[in-house]
Amino acid sequence: LLFIMKLLSNHLYIVSTPIGNLDDITLRALEVLKNSDIIICEDTRHSIKLLSHFNIKKKLVSYHKFNERKKLLEIIEYFKEGKILALISDAGTPLLSDPGRVLVKECAEIGIQVVPIPGASSVTSAMSVSGFSDKFFFYGFLPKTENQLNKILLLLSENEYTQVFFVPSKKINFYIKGFKKYFSGRKILIAKEITKIHETFIREDVDNLKLFKNSLKGELTIVISENNIKNKNFDEKKIVNKIKKYLKKYSLKDTVNLILESEKINKKKIYDLCLKVKNGKNF
Repeated sequence: LLFIMKLLSNHLYIVSTPIGNLDDITLRALEVLKNSDIIICEDTRHSIKLLSHFNIKKKLVSYHKFNERKKLLEIIEYFKEGKILALISDAGTPLLSDPGRVLVKECAEIGIQVVPIPGASSVTSAMSVSGFSDKFFFYGFLPKTENQLNKILLLLSENEYTQVFFVPSKKINFYIKGFKKYFSGRKILIAKEITKIHETFIREDVDNLKLFKNSLKGELTIVISENNIKNKNFDEKKIVNKIKKYLKKYSLKDTVNLILESEKINKKKIYDLCLKVKNGKNF
C-alpha cells in the first residue's frame, strides 16, 4: 500500500513483463500496472491477454516502431492531464530491441521522471545459463541482408567479450553461416522459448554447429562465448606467403576465406594482411 501511494503522475514507469511464464511477473510490476491510468504497449491484442490474466483493466495505448513519433504528443498530453502512465513491451524488459526510446528521451528532456520496474529479460536469462564470461556485449537484432550482416559480424569479431543477439527462428540457418564464418573457435548457446514449456538450450562449438533441418518457432536468443583464441603461434611470414599464392588465382574475398579455413586467426587480421599484400606492401 505504501508503494501504491508513491505512484506519481509526472513519472513514466518502464515495467518489465514475463518473457513466457506468467509467474515471472513481479509483485511490484503488478502494483504499478493496477494503479496506472494508462498502459502504453506494443500490441494491444498481445498485452490484453497478459493484463486479463491478472484481472487488470486499463486504457491501452498502442505504441510501436511505426508510430513512435506520431503518438509522442498524445502521450505527453496525458502527462499534462495528471495521468499515471506505464510502458510495457510484448515481453521482457522494454527498450531492449523494443520501442520506447523516443518517448523516454523526450520525457528526460522535459523533466518527466523515468522509473524502471525491473523484471524478466531474455538477455540476462540466457547469459546466466551460458557459462561464458560475464563481460558481454548486447547487440540486439542482427541485420537481415548478407552484405550488412558481413559488415557487422566482421566488426564484432574484433570484440573479445561474450556477445548476445536476437534472431528470428525462421532465419537461424542464415545467421549460423555468418557465425561460423566470423566466430570460429568460440562456443555458442542458442536459447529457445525461455521459461516456456518447450524451453531448450542448444550448446555447441561454433565450428561444429550444424544447420537446422526443421524450422524453429519464436524468437531466439543467441550467446557467443568470449574470444579465447590466442595468436601466440601466429606465423605472419608463412601466412603472407599463402596470401601471395592465393591472390594469383583468387579474389581478395576468396583468399580471406581460404586462409580462415586453415588458420584460427581473427578474420579482420587476415583481411588486413591480404589487403596489404594486394596493395604491394613489403613484409
